[in-house]
Amino acid sequence: MAINQNHLFEELNGVKCAIAEKNATKERVDFLKQVLEFNHYTVVVVASPPPKVIPPKPAPAAAPSAEATAETVAAIAAPSPPPAPETFTVGVTDVTFNPINAIFGRLLKAPGGHIVTLAYWQQKEKEPHDEIPYFDKGI
Repeated sequence: MAINQNHLFEELNGVKCAIAEKNATKERVDFLKQVLEFNHYTVVVVASPPPKVIPPKPAPAAAPSAEATAETVAAIAAPSPPPAPETFTVGVTDVTFNPINAIFGRLLKAPGGHIVTLAYWQQKEKEPHDEIPYFDKGI
């Protein structure tokens, strides 16, 4: 277990991995895998366990009317829960990898050769563009 929540690592498929992201969708996994493999990391992806669901408290049973059938009573009493979304955990085999340090340290490159920015990592931008850090800008 990590000392703090900023540098997580787990064993994924029997390999010790630094966690890049948990509960990622399939589209997000494809994006992260592309960026991380371009930067020469070995990526390990496993399915996340389904979230624990607390069953709802049963409603107080009202006396069924004479017209109610057994099917309608059963349908009202036990609604089926919605299916859990399929999510994945993405990790890299380099346990020194930390996504926060990699992004803000400008260590990752996008497949086009540009620096990966926070907006690009979060997929708020389609294409990365090299931002000049505030400390390199002229006064």
